[in-house]
Amino acid sequence: MQRSVEGAAGPRPAVPIARILAAAATAAALVVPAGSAALAAGPAGPAPVVTRAGLDPALVAGRGATVDFVEQEAEHARTTGTVIGPDRAAYTLAGEASGRRAVRLSPGQYVEFTLPKAANALTVRYSIPDAPGGGGITAPLRVTVGRGPARTMTLTSQYAWLYNQYPFTNDPEADLLHPDWWITECSCVPAATTPPPAITKPFRPHHFYDEQRLLLGRTHRAGEVVRLTAPTGTAAAWTVIDLLDSHLVAPPRVLPHAVNVLAFGADPTGRRESADAFDRAVAYARRVDRTLYLPPGTYQVNRHIVVDDVTIAGAGSWYTVVKGREVALDTPAPDGSVHTGVGFYGRDAADGGSSDVHLSGFAVEGDVRERIDTDQVNAIGGALNHSTVDGLYLHHTKVGLWFDGPMTDLRVTDTVVADQIADGLNFHTGVTHSSISNSFIRNTGDDALAMWSEATANAHNTFDHNTVQSPVLANGIALYGGADLTVSHNLIADPVREGSAIQVGSRFGAEPFTGHLRITGNTTVRAGTYDLNWNIGLGAIWFYALDRSIDADIQVVGDSYLDNTYNAIMLVSDWPVKDAVSISDVHFRDIRVDGTGTSVVSARTAGSASFADVDARNVGAVGVNNCGSFHFTPAGSEFGLADLGGNDGWLAPWLLPNTITCDDRPPVVPPPPPSPW
Repeated sequence: MQRSVEGAAGPRPAVPIARILAAAATAAALVVPAGSAALAAGPAGPAPVVTRAGLDPALVAGRGATVDFVEQEAEHARTTGTVIGPDRAAYTLAGEASGRRAVRLSPGQYVEFTLPKAANALTVRYSIPDAPGGGGITAPLRVTVGRGPARTMTLTSQYAWLYNQYPFTNDPEADLLHPDWWITECSCVPAATTPPPAITKPFRPHHFYDEQRLLLGRTHRAGEVVRLTAPTGTAAAWTVIDLLDSHLVAPPRVLPHAVNVLAFGADPTGRRESADAFDRAVAYARRVDRTLYLPPGTYQVNRHIVVDDVTIAGAGSWYTVVKGREVALDTPAPDGSVHTGVGFYGRDAADGGSSDVHLSGFAVEGDVRERIDTDQVNAIGGALNHSTVDGLYLHHTKVGLWFDGPMTDLRVTDTVVADQIADGLNFHTGVTHSSISNSFIRNTGDDALAMWSEATANAHNTFDHNTVQSPVLANGIALYGGADLTVSHNLIADPVREGSAIQVGSRFGAEPFTGHLRITGNTTVRAGTYDLNWNIGLGAIWFYALDRSIDADIQVVGDSYLDNTYNAIMLVSDWPVKDAVSISDVHFRDIRVDGTGTSVVSARTAGSASFADVDARNVGAVGVNNCGSFHFTPAGSEFGLADLGGNDGWLAPWLLPNTITCDDRPPVVPPPPPSPW
């Protein structure tokens, strides 16, 4: 017997519970739990090498997100291909790879991994070439697991390969976007240089990698071999495999008593546009105060779904996928957008924002291939008060989650953000008492996690136990102004260009830092990039005074900075404002620094910092590079260091309190791999 529900467009038949259960059963057939009789058996391979952020997991224990997958780097696997790297230079395939190494396959070659645990799903991080004129290509990758049948993943470079200067282009043959900007390549301003410099094209190629997920249809035992083969005849001249994540995905969640989006005309095959059906379902679920359920399927949604006072739950991010195309608008929107696309948005803060929104258990797959900063083409956006986001997978949008306040009390948990054109998450303008925790962010095109206090200060926010890998541009975690902020127990690895693992910056028009900042218990790995504007290396943690001084109470406690490309700790002000700003009241305690290419501390500003129980080893240059404000007076540097005791391996007495040791570009000494302390 069927009952009817009334949506915004009138009565619609309800979906019978039997149909819901049948759809979930079909999805569940793709997943067989570990320990069941249906476990597939295949030949065992060599012992697997499991890593986290490309390191022995013991070195980063207790840091970052607890995830449902096991990471294996391709360079540790058996292959007929070629290992590339290590290389930390921008614009290289190895430089953007996790761990700064990967495996390059020519057609006919393979790389194979041994499953360390039972698995029924895979994520492959890869790169293939761009089309000659840009825009990307597609190419097959053959996947076999144990004795199972071969499957084919269709790889794409349509969401990769950006070029040129900010905000970048998809055209590899484009001329300089800003010929009036100074560039490192010629140490000049091209438009003001005679004769004009020759600029190699493509100019600054980057953002090479993408990832793809695959349900295997059954559960395979630990010890079975996953082989990834670039087939003979593939359109890709080469295929680079960076890593494999193997998952044991739970069966799909079924909510038979919830409001079902299928009852309002949503198409789970993805062939028909379902945005209007989603709107009707959201309106009805809100009216009757019940959860809206998105059963397994792929739903085509090509615009924003506005949410307020509603709970939306999918069957799990591997089963429920909300996918859309980027759509050009006939006329620009009031906010400046020239495109729209799939996304779940709260109401604008100016209109009161949204409250009591709860989103969980689905994926958002966007179609964003170029960076247009005015476009609102983010997976989750708007203002969400007293709300939660849990267990989402956000892919191929501009920003995974961008929130424009004022707003308060948002909790983001257990969410994966991958392959974004810009940020992973940004708390922007007056976001308070909000957090993201136990989430995994990989391959963003700008700051992976940011708090930006533009116009109105953020306050009382927390980034806790998150893992950030391979932000292609800018920082892993960035704080731009605000009050009483916490960054704790995160794991940040492999920033690529013009950024650090952690940045504290008075820039981008942000409000001042006030109250306290607590940066505690984080681990950074292979951090500190080369800044093309300053032509120097950055620190794993980077304090930057530009718009104003930084003088809040900043406590950095219990961090570990591992395998630093240049400095571990950097404090800097820009040259034009070096005599107007300073950085003071920064306190470092219980810090471990394992390997620096140059110094432990680089100070290029006026100010002060204290150090207690900061231990360092494998230091590539003098322990402190102290330039102060570059006046080099007989009184010493304008930056002072206070030794509070227990500092081993770097802070010699002759460096105190403010000895000038300025050498911005010493030879870089690559440190040995990190090891147990």
